[in-house]
Amino acid sequence: MKSQPSSTHIEIENIVAVSKVDQELDVAQVGADLPSGTYDAEEFPGVICRIQTTPATMLLYRSGAIISTGANSIQDVKRGYRELFTQLRELGIPVTEEPSISIENLVSSADLETSLNLNALAIGLGLEESEYEPEQFPGLVYRLKELSIVVLLFNSGKLIITGAKSETETQRGVEQVKSRLSELGFLSA
Repeated sequence: MKSQPSSTHIEIENIVAVSKVDQELDVAQVGADLPSGTYDAEEFPGVICRIQTTPATMLLYRSGAIISTGANSIQDVKRGYRELFTQLRELGIPVTEEPSISIENLVSSADLETSLNLNALAIGLGLEESEYEPEQFPGLVYRLKELSIVVLLFNSGKLIITGAKSETETQRGVEQVKSRLSELGFLSA
């Protein structure tokens, strides 16, 4: 029986999600009325709303688009939107019962727990799949075309995974990187 490769611990660092209300917002008025909102046209073209019960920061735009950033769990994203939607309803702004929330980008980190020779790895992966210019950036940029994910690999063996839309997609990306590195002899199976 073949041994299963050990699973790599993945830590979600940031989630960017999008939702919207079905009307334009008077951002100056909403910024003034929202208890956790601020609006300064000189600094940012929308309302910045910091929800107390979650690390998510909500960005409200005139178009009605609302972007959540800074959360490190799907639960925090949902909690942030739920609280914001409640506050908007209290201001008389109509929000549908269950507005759709779309995860646009999950940024995660992982550690392969081994150092990597990025010069050799760049050659092994090839120019079609990777970019490595250490004078410009200390990591190797590895694009996983099948998943539309970008993985940044560092000499320390640490990874930054970006572009995923779900935790499952992130996990698949890390496993794909580990498999490819094993094929090339950079990781022992």
